[in-house]
Amino acid sequence: MADLAIIWDWLGFAVRWLHVITAIAWIGSSFYFIALDLGLRKAPDLPKGAHGEEWQVHGGGFYHVRKYLVAPAEMPDHLTWFKWESYSTWLSGAALLMIVYWAGGELYLIDQAKAELALWQGILISAASLTVGWIVYDALCKSPLGDHPTVLMLLLFALLVAMGYGYNQIFTGRAMMLHLGAFTATIMTANVFFIIMPNQRIVVKDLQEGRTPDAKYGKIAKLRSTHNNYLTLPVVFLMLSNHYPLAFASEYNWLIAALVFLMGVTIRHFFNSMHARKGKPYWTWAVTAFLFIAIMWLSTAPLTQSDIEEEEARALTPTEQVFADAAGFEDVTDIVLGRCSMCHAREPGYDGIHRAPKNVLLETPSEVAAYAQQIFLQSGVTDAMPPANVSWMEPEERRAIVAWYRAANGDS
Repeated sequence: MADLAIIWDWLGFAVRWLHVITAIAWIGSSFYFIALDLGLRKAPDLPKGAHGEEWQVHGGGFYHVRKYLVAPAEMPDHLTWFKWESYSTWLSGAALLMIVYWAGGELYLIDQAKAELALWQGILISAASLTVGWIVYDALCKSPLGDHPTVLMLLLFALLVAMGYGYNQIFTGRAMMLHLGAFTATIMTANVFFIIMPNQRIVVKDLQEGRTPDAKYGKIAKLRSTHNNYLTLPVVFLMLSNHYPLAFASEYNWLIAALVFLMGVTIRHFFNSMHARKGKPYWTWAVTAFLFIAIMWLSTAPLTQSDIEEEEARALTPTEQVFADAAGFEDVTDIVLGRCSMCHAREPGYDGIHRAPKNVLLETPSEVAAYAQQIFLQSGVTDAMPPANVSWMEPEERRAIVAWYRAANGDS
């Protein structure tokens, strides 16, 4: 069973690696095509139906790119589709969410101090919320508001803020940030799967059958693609936030997320304006800096966490009870409290640490039992913690942690 924890951790690492690689591919192609589209130039020799062209140089060669606003007169022999970058990113992200926040839901998903829910209820809310978000967003886009992009973007922002606040009433701060990112990424990928790709297939079929494609399909796809462009940077922030307690462990984490969405708009507005040759609105950087300073200030707001007495009074889960009853638990608790709790505390005593790393609190026996697998992996199997062994954890103490974890799992 102890070996299973190691295999499971490596599986999570592998899926995370895949997720990052596919996200790089999707974000890269998205940014490239938005910049290309905005930078197209008119030319006197453009063929009929062509909207603009661009000359580019890369890797020792020159590229000549032309865009047809609706479609060329004839279907080309070869056509490259850009879709699997998006699909692979979402699928790998969904798998990672299941590994970390569903399989590890008792620890990472539900905050019992906020909502007394069973794990299956939290998982159901997690899955359903992603679906509901797309349905609401898609309905807004297909309503008359689709002809008013600015109003539509404001409503989308309001929806994202409301979801962040709602998630924070149920989930841990870490899960709130991650789910808001997944909520947004689901909208982005669904845009590709349900709107952009079907519309492109309609245009291709019209060309193949000799019909003139309707320009409305390109207009619809363009609107969704633009939304994806402005949502990309906030999604990346939200996915990274689980490594930074100052972002997710604040009482105002949902408001921090809201400001991050505004930062995504100001940053992309600068680059989109520059690529469209409409000038460089440097004021957007001043606004971005102001928003980031506001985020840093919000991250230092006092927490309203339960105190140590409440934690000690909390009933252990069945899994935690197994570790609490295992041989060596008292010794391991003393080791953890002596070597780890100066950082992993509600009020860290180590200089320079304002929030416990990853908001992992190790001040009580029940918390040691709750984070048994992480303690085993970080301080038993490896010497990742304490970092640089600043609290001088001895080899025999690490062996004691391993022996306790194996005993709890029935390993000899």
